[in-house]
Parts: sequence; C-alpha cells; structure tokens
Amino acid sequence: MAYYFAEKQWKFCISPLWCRDSHMTITPETRMGTIMDGLPGARRALFARYHLGGCQSCGFSPNETVASLCARNGGIEPQEMIAHLLAAHEHDLVFLLSPADVKQRLEHAPETVLIDCRTREEHEAVAIPGSQFLTQELQQQLFAADPLQDIILYDHLGKNVLDTCAWFVGHGMKNTRALQGGIDAWSREIDTSLPRYQLEIES
Repeated sequence: MAYYFAEKQWKFCISPLWCRDSHMTITPETRMGTIMDGLPGARRALFARYHLGGCQSCGFSPNETVASLCARNGGIEPQEMIAHLLAAHEHDLVFLLSPADVKQRLEHAPETVLIDCRTREEHEAVAIPGSQFLTQELQQQLFAADPLQDIILYDHLGKNVLDTCAWFVGHGMKNTRALQGGIDAWSREIDTSLPRYQLEIES
C-alpha cells in the first residue's frame, strides 16, 4: 500500500478527494460508486435490508446503476431502495460531527476520547494530535468503562467510520460520534499543517 501526500514534504499527488454531499440527488440511473462516495453509510444500509454489498456473491460494481442492481436482485423497486438509502443517511447524520464541532468539543471537554480507526501505518504517518490508535485492547477497555464516555472516531475520508460508530453504539457506548469527512476534512478545515494524502493499493 502506498501513501501519496499532497504536501511538499511528501510525495506529491494530485487527485480528486472525496467530498460528502448531504443533498445529493439519487435516481434509478445513479451509479453505485457515486452513492458510495456521497452517502458513507450506504453499503451498511444496503446490506442490512437487502443483503447486498457485504460479500463477493452479493456485491456490485461502482459503475452499476441503482436500476440494474434492483433488477438483478429480485426486481426490487428502485424508488424503494432510494428511499431507504436516503432515510438511512438521515439517521446517520445524527452521529456525524463537523470538524468545527469536533474541535469545539475537544476544547470544552478534554476528557473526550478521540480515536483513529485507520491502519497503523496511516496513524504513524499522520494523525490528529491527541488521538489514540484503535486497537482491540483499547476497544475492550472502552466497552468495559463508562457507557456515557464521550468518544469521537475518525478515519481517512469519513467513508467507513460510521460502521465503527454503529458498532460502538451497539455495544452501549451511546455518546460515540464520528468526524465528518475524516482526517482529510480536519486537515482542510482545522489544522492545515497536517498533510493530506491518498491511498493506492499496489499491484
């Protein structure tokens, strides 16, 4: 796995970076890749209701449309799937905090636990100051501690952190929230000294 940082002290790479669109419009012809990029909890929502996207046998490609996915999976009504995705996204918004909100919480509630859900390599390369890398041991400690502990999770781009947030909430940690847009949004809006980067899987 290679790391490309958009800063002078790192290997320079220009590429489109993900940006969450809370007002995106979805039609039957919208491609699944667009939905996955725009709605960070979409894959979890599809798997929960339709058992789609969780494994190779029930997966879909980024270029497949909503209509195509529905047609080849028992004739699901596209508008029903779209309504479910948007409703799930509205529910997810409750758990998302903007970078500015996270900054304010950390300043006014220093006991808040900030947790990095990325890989160890990413954490060691660049991390939000004061954050802890999520290990199995740390997770067990938190689950055994105060269920009202304020916890904020973050990943790279905000695409996967909601799944971890749901896992924490499901284990009784009701005050767990997620950083909207991940460390990439934090580096753009709060701390510009943190280098931005893109991951590329090496062949």
